[in-house]
Amino acid sequence: MKIVLLGAPGAGKGTQAVKISARFNVAHISTGDLLRKNIKESTELGKKAKEYVDKGLLVPDELVIALVRETVKEIDSFLFDGFPRTIEQAKAVDDFTEIDKVINLDINESLLMERLTGRRVCGDCAAVTHITLLNGADKCGVCGGRLLQRADDNQATVKSRLDVYVKQTAPLIEYYKKQNKLVNIDAGREAADVFKDIESILKQ
Repeated sequence: MKIVLLGAPGAGKGTQAVKISARFNVAHISTGDLLRKNIKESTELGKKAKEYVDKGLLVPDELVIALVRETVKEIDSFLFDGFPRTIEQAKAVDDFTEIDKVINLDINESLLMERLTGRRVCGDCAAVTHITLLNGADKCGVCGGRLLQRADDNQATVKSRLDVYVKQTAPLIEYYKKQNKLVNIDAGREAADVFKDIESILKQ
């Protein structure tokens, strides 16, 4: 099973990807995680990627495609979380593997803005939470570490990211629809309800 999970920043791709990976035993491949690892380690790729991420822009195809191709070379079942992000990337994927199903997490922009600007990440264990769940606390509930707002989660940068998504990534919906692989899911609900719909689709 080879799956692509589509959706704007904040739609819940990461949350659903973890659930799908565990339920269907597929490798969870997040280019965001791969890139963040490189950024944290200050690799050459990471330094280049950071320039784009900090501005809320998409990392160029040439910095992503080769990494993904190498990662899935010997994997039979996987889930792409947040990749491909452009038509060019999708065509590149078609050149080296066959995607079975594309799940699009559909959600309105105002809810996305609320989700992203309120997101907090632990500086020690990288656990993710939201200010609405903290009840005034400023420490990680997992390890007690300091909670931080990602540089790309401020309101101006979030708006830029959403604008970029609409322009460059949303066309993928039509691309995969033409291939009869696309399924739309209402992602404005509780994560458990969203997953029930996804689980039903993938069992078919």
